[in-house]
Formats: sequence, structure tokens, C-alpha cells
Amino acid sequence: MTYRFLVCSIVTLLTLAVAANASAQVAARAPDRGTVQQLQKLSAKPTPKLADGRTDFNGTWDHLGGIEFVRPVKKADGSLCLIGCAATPTGAPPAPFPPVQTDFPKYKPEVQAKVADYNTRQVQLDTNLRCQPPGVPRIGPPSKIVQNAREVVFLYDDVNGAFFRIIPTDGRPHRKDVPASYLGDAIARIEGDTLVVETVGFNEDTWLTDNGAFHTKDLKVTERFRRVGDTIEWRATVQDPSILVEPWSLKPQMMWVTDIEIEEPARCEDRDVEHIIDGSHHDNPR
Repeated sequence: MTYRFLVCSIVTLLTLAVAANASAQVAARAPDRGTVQQLQKLSAKPTPKLADGRTDFNGTWDHLGGIEFVRPVKKADGSLCLIGCAATPTGAPPAPFPPVQTDFPKYKPEVQAKVADYNTRQVQLDTNLRCQPPGVPRIGPPSKIVQNAREVVFLYDDVNGAFFRIIPTDGRPHRKDVPASYLGDAIARIEGDTLVVETVGFNEDTWLTDNGAFHTKDLKVTERFRRVGDTIEWRATVQDPSILVEPWSLKPQMMWVTDIEIEEPARCEDRDVEHIIDGSHHDNPR
């Protein structure tokens, strides 16, 4: 997620550490969690279908999201490392992360100065650092999908809180009577084993990713969820033609069925932001 400050309060650090320890307990229950071997085994299973023959996307889905990027490691000098640590307390390497997005949207020349300015002032301008919804596609894949004959519901267990999206799949068009929002207005269709979600109607308060990657109200995001056995491959493509040279695609992420139900996430507090005196930041782990 996007807690990228270099200055953190003791309260924030303790909150992250507690949440991370909970994640570590989950990892202990499933030591092969997120490994290639686990994904190969799960993808070899038959792809479930609903009674009407459509692919079944119901389930609680693990993808190493939420607070996973925080992995507390006690160092030799007694200090506590939370992010980017070389090894877990047991000496084993950390569980794999979702692929880090190393490329960046290609902005048109006339807006590149704005991107650079926003990047410099990210800790002051990025609403995701103030507990606001991350937006789409920055929020990533959902942690739970509930599907019926008319719609799918996405539930998110995010660092910034619990979020949801209700997405019709019955062929209705985008709504015209709703205000622009952080997560937009989505409609979906099922194409074989793939759920295709198209989202428009965004406000301009979110970014596509870190480093000043702003968007306009004309943003359109297309997500594709391809189910294979007990896994889903999530892909997202961004279109914003007034400022982007070409569509921008995120690196695919894998999701897999889990029997560990999501819980209410820890409260997000931005109590450190007003005290920041250094605007530098590190890259987003997701």
C-alpha cells in the first residue's frame, strides 16, 4: 500500500507491527502461501461453474495484499525493521510480494511538468496518505468476491480501510445520475472464464500509482479477472487519452482461494502528516 513517509509516530509503527504480526500468523499456517508450487497446484483444479453454466468467481481471495508489505524483523542491534527487511525473524526469506510496478504511465509532454511537481510534493498532495480511498486501479484486486445472477460485489481489506464495489453483470449501462467518486461507477460482463469490469465516473482526487501519476475525470479502467481452477489472474488497463500517450497496463497479479476469512481492517489514521518535514519518499511496494 502507500504509507511512504520517512517520518512515523510510535503509534503508527506499533499499529503496523501488530497488523503485520497477524499476517505473519497467517503465513505460518500456510508456509507455501503464494509460491509457484501452490499456484500450479490450485490452477490444476477444475474451474467451478454456477448452476447457469457461468464461471463462478465467488470466494475469499488471497493475493498478499493489505498490510502484507510490512514484515517486522528484529535486527541484531535490537531495532525493529518493518519494510524491505532482508529476512523474517526465523531467518527464512519473506513471502513473495505482488509484482512491483516498475514502469510508469506515459504522459504527454504538456503535462509532464505537473507530474514532476506532484511527485516532489507527494507527501502533501497524495490523498492516499490521508486515509482516503486509493482509487482504481491503485487499490488492486479485491479480497473477497460475492456473485449472484445480477451482480458481483468486491470487498477490500485495505491499509486505508474497508471498501466495497457493487458491480452489475446483467447488461445495464453505466449510471448517469451518480456523482464522480473515488472508486468510480463500474459495470461488468462475463466472457467465458473471464470477468471483465469497466469503470468510469471517477473524481480527480486519486492517483494511478505513486510519483505524481494523476488522472482526469475521463479516466477509464478495464479490469480482467481470469479464473483458472482455484486461482484468478487480475489485469488492469488504464485509458486517459487527454493526458496519456497510450493506455497503461499494470503488471498482472495472481489471486488464490483461501479459507481464511477477511476481517475488519485496523483504523487508518493520518496523525503524522502534519509533522512531516522531509518530503522524500520511497517507492510503493505494490
